[in-house]
Amino acid sequence: MKPTPKDTSAAGLASRSTWHYGLVAQWWDEINQGGPEVPYVRRFIHAYGQPALDVGCGTGRVLLPLLRDGLDVDGSDVSADMLSLCEARAQTEGLRPRLFRQSLSELEIPRRYRSIYLCGVFGISDSREQDWEGLRRLHRQLEPKGALLIDHHAPWRSPYLWKYWLPEERKKLPEPPLGPSDEAPRPMSDGSALRLRARVLAFDPEGPAMTHEMLAERFVGGRLERIELGVLHENLYTRNELVLMLERVGFSVVSDHSASSATPDGTVHSIIATRKD
Repeated sequence: MKPTPKDTSAAGLASRSTWHYGLVAQWWDEINQGGPEVPYVRRFIHAYGQPALDVGCGTGRVLLPLLRDGLDVDGSDVSADMLSLCEARAQTEGLRPRLFRQSLSELEIPRRYRSIYLCGVFGISDSREQDWEGLRRLHRQLEPKGALLIDHHAPWRSPYLWKYWLPEERKKLPEPPLGPSDEAPRPMSDGSALRLRARVLAFDPEGPAMTHEMLAERFVGGRLERIELGVLHENLYTRNELVLMLERVGFSVVSDHSASSATPDGTVHSIIATRKD
């Protein structure tokens, strides 16, 4: 019997176009831990001070290593599934993080911070209006002269996605539904195996914005046991647009460089901005 797809795209929440629930949260918890951002964020917090806030902390990929260092860092995320896994992982190490279930555009934490950072979060929302509100919320959460670290993924970073600026390529959207695949699923600690795939549903060149359908599959004993579908909407920004947005809401950009290279070909830019007042 074919498994029934389940939509876990957080319908009803302010940022309903995220997909980090259910099987995806499990994948994120086991496959995506640590990473090159950790030492960079650590240096950022040491430079600008504590307490710090990890916005879009997920299952604790960056947050937990910082807590192990004894840093005063809180976490927020829109996904209750992600936060639950983060808390469970933290408890096994004797850590007690303060976690808040909030989207970026609804951020309202009863604490102000010297440092706030976002890793791969900004732009994952339903609209540019929500992104603007998210920046305003970040500004309010910071103490005077507090600092924000935000990474920016250049929209031209993927040749596969870049082609959709061309009208003839957009006419091919949405891409065909995902069918059977020879791609091997990844083993999980509970004995199951997961596979994640995606297809492009739409691209708006005037936004610009990209919408994907995300397919998560769970296998047990080599047989497909569960399917979960979600939608991921991402607003795309140039570096200059993001800098102007930050300045408009009251930030002063103090550092702007490419984390992957010092040339225009760098794919990820790290922007540090301080609250002016």
